[in-house]
Formats: sequence, C-alpha cells, structure tokens
Amino acid sequence: MNHPGDFNSNRTGMEGRMASQASEDFIKQVGGYGLTTAHILYRLPDHPRFLQTYVWQDYDLWPKFPVLQKFLDFWTAKLEGPLHSVTVAHCKLIKPAELRAVDGVFRLH
Repeated sequence: MNHPGDFNSNRTGMEGRMASQASEDFIKQVGGYGLTTAHILYRLPDHPRFLQTYVWQDYDLWPKFPVLQKFLDFWTAKLEGPLHSVTVAHCKLIKPAELRAVDGVFRLH
C-alpha cells in the first residue's frame, strides 16, 4: 500500500509530468543531435557577380547533417540564388559526461 509521503507513490506521476515538460530541442539533444550552424554564400539571381550571405541554424546529426541536407536540397530546387559555398560548424551542447540518470525524485515541502 502506498502512503502519500511514500517515495514510490508519486514516482510515476512525476516522471509523466517531467517528460511532458521536456522541450523538443532538449529531446533532440539527448538523442544525439547537436547545434549546427551553416554559413551559406549564394549568388544574387539578378547580379550573379555579387554574393549574399545567409546563416542557417538548427539541430542536426553529425557527420551527414540530414536536416541541413534537406534544407540545401529545398534551396536548390525552389530558390533562384545558386549556392556558392556552405561552411558548417557543429557542436553537441549536451555531452555524455553532463547527462546522468537520476535514481529518484525527492520533494521538500
């Protein structure tokens, strides 16, 4: 029988609430995604001698960058400015040593 002050009585409820509060970005980071920034240079459609810059940022997986690749495929298919170059920087914000399992949840009144 569980009592209101018993540790296990609220464990399932707390885990359910905590899971619903986790942001989509945090869930991606725990799943191995890192913050990816791409500095994109492209030629202006009306003035091909001039380069314009665009900075793209999202969570993506190293080393294949499927999210960035999807964006670049969209750019090539739908936008008029031809790509000149793409420089990519990537960093995992949550590293394995910074994430550890919690054995329990304690409440203080």
